[in-house]
Amino acid sequence: MNTACGAGVHIYGVRHLSPAGAYHVTEYLERVQPTAVLIEGPSDASSEIVHLTNRSTKPPVAILAFTEELPVRTVLWPFAVYSPEYQAMMWAQHHGAYCAFIDLPSSSAVCLQDVRGIALEVPSSAHVGDAEEDGLPISEGSSEGTESTLYNQIAELAGEYDYDTYWERSFEHNLSPGAYEQSILELSKQMRELTEEQEQRHHRVEYVYNAVREAYMCRQIADAIAAGHKPEKVVVICGAYHASALLDLTNAMNDRDLEELPSRKTKLTLMPYSYLKLSSLTGYGAGNIAPYYFQMMWEHMRRGKLKELPYLYLASVAADLRKSGTHRSTAEVIEAVRFAESLAALHDGFAPTLMDLRDAAKTLLGRGELSVVAESLARIEVGTAIGALAEGVSQTPIQDDVNRQLKRLKLEKYKTAVSADLALDLRENRRVSSEEAAFLDLNRSFWFHRLKLLGIHFVKERTKTETQAVWAEHWIIQWSPEVEIQVVESNLLGETVETAAAFVLQQRLESCSSIKEAGELITAAYECGMIHQMEAGRIALQRLAVQSQNVVEIATAARQLSQLIRFGGIRRIDTSPLIPLLQQLFLRACLFLYDASQCNDEAAQAMAGAMNELNHMAPEHHEDVDDILWAQELVRLSERDDAHPLLSGLACAMLLERGALTAEQCAAEVSRRLSPGIPADLGAGWFEGLSMRNRYALLSRLSLWEQLDAYICALDTDEFKRALVFLRRAFSVFSSKEKTMVAELLGELWGVEPEQAAEVMMDDLKEEEAQMLDELNDFDFEDF
Repeated sequence: MNTACGAGVHIYGVRHLSPAGAYHVTEYLERVQPTAVLIEGPSDASSEIVHLTNRSTKPPVAILAFTEELPVRTVLWPFAVYSPEYQAMMWAQHHGAYCAFIDLPSSSAVCLQDVRGIALEVPSSAHVGDAEEDGLPISEGSSEGTESTLYNQIAELAGEYDYDTYWERSFEHNLSPGAYEQSILELSKQMRELTEEQEQRHHRVEYVYNAVREAYMCRQIADAIAAGHKPEKVVVICGAYHASALLDLTNAMNDRDLEELPSRKTKLTLMPYSYLKLSSLTGYGAGNIAPYYFQMMWEHMRRGKLKELPYLYLASVAADLRKSGTHRSTAEVIEAVRFAESLAALHDGFAPTLMDLRDAAKTLLGRGELSVVAESLARIEVGTAIGALAEGVSQTPIQDDVNRQLKRLKLEKYKTAVSADLALDLRENRRVSSEEAAFLDLNRSFWFHRLKLLGIHFVKERTKTETQAVWAEHWIIQWSPEVEIQVVESNLLGETVETAAAFVLQQRLESCSSIKEAGELITAAYECGMIHQMEAGRIALQRLAVQSQNVVEIATAARQLSQLIRFGGIRRIDTSPLIPLLQQLFLRACLFLYDASQCNDEAAQAMAGAMNELNHMAPEHHEDVDDILWAQELVRLSERDDAHPLLSGLACAMLLERGALTAEQCAAEVSRRLSPGIPADLGAGWFEGLSMRNRYALLSRLSLWEQLDAYICALDTDEFKRALVFLRRAFSVFSSKEKTMVAELLGELWGVEPEQAAEVMMDDLKEEEAQMLDELNDFDFEDF
């Protein structure tokens, strides 16, 4: 294309994701018939070209580089089927030409991206090209926004809605080789002059970053010539921004500069990519807005039928609308195409752009409403395609393991960008012959929980409901390029998902400092099916429990162990070693219950939850834990006046529920706690605790309500306001049926019809009443 400065090398500037660029590059290579095709890309990834051009490879795919040591840094180079670089690789492979990447190696690219990211305030783990458009640098973090403003100015001068529309109309529809080559080179030169001036003044790091890359690429071009390739038989495919700089090979990097390049040890792998992430709307910064649309454009260009693209696009939208029940006729599709062509003619265009087609779809197929066609447009424009690689191609060990597990667990069909629900039944399937098939869902569950532990977001567990069986799990499964990156990053932790998960659990166990955390890790190990880590967790929890007096944390850990002991058989794991630890935790909770009950209101709510947990466990594990001691401590707590009244009331309710408190004892305690002169926070607070459990038993005792009524009537105005806070909380948890029963009791006490009392109980609060009670909740009563 250009043979300046005596080198004679052909430099072809492109936009990284451009169907027209791919089309013209292929035509250009056919004309020149080079012996060497050099492509902008990480030079240490040249060995991957053979895999990228493998027949089994289906774009979109990406080269992923990652550092071998923490902190992990990753850099991506994605390719679509319509990437000029990808088509250049395919041409070289089919014609036996030498093909190599010539940009900075990943080991240096990751370091320079870190420096560039700090200067521009963008993430250090990024895509190379994230901040490039047409190969032109865009300083996403710059306060100036010079380059973005420049693009907007170009679009405005051209009378287009945005720069993408300008580019498509000016370049993607331009199938004249000479005109395309000259216009893109001229545009690149002018934009480089404008951006370089700004970079030198305001974004020095960006300027140096590009200069280093271009010097390195010049060095690689010179090396290819030195290796025996005639300059006129060398074609370089690069971002248009770099094209003019690569014409002058005197700028090539020397040996000293080469040695001084920063470097971090990296590894390379190939990974499937997706159109969703390739879209500039949701992912790749230098992507295009509609990857699947541009794939259709590429396919029509190759067949010489670009004029048919508007028909395919709008017919596809209409077909998608029909699937959702919105019928559109063929006549409406034809009319939409005509409308799009008219819009293109207004801008002197050869064919409708994506913006024209969208407007036509909205006007004719959506009948003026974007919401009607929005989902269909997204599906037709972005697409859900995920690329594929030949099995075993350039994979890290953990990627190989993931692929093996997907096959073993029959999950390969879920490796898609479309989310799917999967319900698991962890019980043995007795209708199949092999053990592997009998416990397929159980093994899936183990693997899913290991992925979850590693932060690999291929699966997400739905929150369990109270009615859901313990053997049932529900998962949402969805693959994405981020998942692939997360898998690769986990390779630093282990070569399989199991060993990586075991390493993470072990690391967390060694650093955990609370019994709550240790209990959670034991549960995680159980869910992952890792017996050795469960034992390590048991030892850690036992060590921490010896020192702990936090009843809330003890109860939480004990409840976790209780669940594992009760249902451990579902996962075919022996949980009997956890029983002595449960006994120890339960004993400590009993011994420190009274001391922990001398607390403030905030702590009392957490203690109430802990007491409920422990009281639930006592009968469940009566053969293993000291239920008698628990009952004794409840009696002690219920009788004391120096403990928090809510907790004393709750202890009394538990004893009443157990039948350990006679009606006479209960009446005496009610009389003592709700006597006139008892402060509101003590009397009403105690009633709140009493009403937390076994409310039907309370509702059967008319004497209780008589005493509560008399107590409230005896309070002065200030104490009554204070009592409202506790009573409001107490009655807020009553069901509608329970509130009706209370209304009937109060109606009998007050001498009114139950309906009248119910109306008072059940009616919504007036606005001023609700505001008053909200204020009371936050009122500081310390002055009373």
